[in-house]
Amino acid sequence: MNTVFRRMILYVSGAFVLALGVSLSIIAGFGVSPVSSLPYALSLTMGFSVGAMTVVANFLYLILQAIFSKQLKIKQAIIQMMLIVLFGFFINLTLALLQFILPESSHFVLRCVYLIASLFVIAIGLLGYYTAKFPLMPFDGLTYAVSDFFKWKVGKAKTVSDLTNVIASSVICLVELHHLGSIGIGTFIAAWSIGRILGRLIDRYQQPLQNWAYKTDSSRKTAM
Repeated sequence: MNTVFRRMILYVSGAFVLALGVSLSIIAGFGVSPVSSLPYALSLTMGFSVGAMTVVANFLYLILQAIFSKQLKIKQAIIQMMLIVLFGFFINLTLALLQFILPESSHFVLRCVYLIASLFVIAIGLLGYYTAKFPLMPFDGLTYAVSDFFKWKVGKAKTVSDLTNVIASSVICLVELHHLGSIGIGTFIAAWSIGRILGRLIDRYQQPLQNWAYKTDSSRKTAM
């Protein structure tokens, strides 16, 4: 198994686990993470699936990314859109599976369990997705484009991007649904905690993942 194939496994599995975490947060019903808030708001107001609206929202992010970076790398954009189409499919798939498998989340304690689980699952998915070092999803790419455009640190650009997403989602839901819809206490818990959980996972598990993903077959060839 060559390095590119191992990285692809890490990339796709990371996207699947990330989608699973997003679906868990939707089922919990406390509000989704800032990154997922706009697709979910569009889904609630327009009646299309969350996966389909994830593709639409990320297409908008891709356009904004090109505007801020003042360039559009066609090959990278194609890979990004292929990933987001796959990610949208994973969201619809995992949401359907979880709704079929898990008990209804009407009980407050059970909803809290789903929310807490979603934070760790999302962080695990991000660990695999980032470690693979393939092109980022459009929203993450937009964060770096904003950082370069305004000469901000990535952390500040990420905070501003998340906040803009939350505000846009809130406005859409308030105008169309007359309530916050995709935004809730879970949104702010996710914004505060996922990065911290991810940092711990990176410190402990990223190096072993990199050792597996980027190892070569030189030792095996030498032995032969």
